[in-house]
Amino acid sequence: MIIGTVNADREPVIRIRVRDINGQEHEREAVLDTGFTGWLTLPPDFITALGLPWKELGTAILADGSQIFFDVYDAAVVWDGMAIAISVDESDSEPLVGMGLMYGYRILIEDVDGGLVQLEQM
Repeated sequence: MIIGTVNADREPVIRIRVRDINGQEHEREAVLDTGFTGWLTLPPDFITALGLPWKELGTAILADGSQIFFDVYDAAVVWDGMAIAISVDESDSEPLVGMGLMYGYRILIEDVDGGLVQLEQM
């Protein structure tokens, strides 16, 4: 089970652990984004600090219909106590956890300041 909280901006947030190139874990706060179908986004400075290997150039269509291009990296994260290999999309924003990572989980969000965020494997 993964536990987080609703922050003052009314965003459901959890702590995510990403492994650097040497296998050492680094923790960051990340927002759950049910509108994002990918796995995880991270800012470029954090990706550089982790030394993640570049994988490919990705594309996405935004809600306004515009197309963007971004770098995609290979990463290992600790998710619900298990290390898994995922793709990380580079984004100049706060880290986002997408539906790819949350797939197979029941999500509970108590939408009040400091409310409980809970992800439970189904």
